[in-house]
Amino acid sequence: MNTSALKIETAPTFAVKVHTSSGRGFTPEEVANQCVDKVIAISDDANPVIKAQAHAFREQLITTLEFYMREAIKSDRTTVYNALTDAGQPELAKLIRRL
Repeated sequence: MNTSALKIETAPTFAVKVHTSSGRGFTPEEVANQCVDKVIAISDDANPVIKAQAHAFREQLITTLEFYMREAIKSDRTTVYNALTDAGQPELAKLIRRL
């Protein structure tokens, strides 16, 4: 019988982060921060000017992501509202619209 071991290689800086919430989903702000943490890494040893620019860019990116996530949420609610209305559930559709 031929057996082989499964080998998984990871970067030396590999880390797992777990985010949780209680009784709710994540807010756009929380998701934006999680996203930016995956996209941008800022070295502690970076040139101070570049480091400051990176931090400013990070904050601007978080703000932009939050805005577009809120827009996506509104758009999805409109889609759900229209689907419920088309399915003959106008009262349920109104409840969704109020969220």
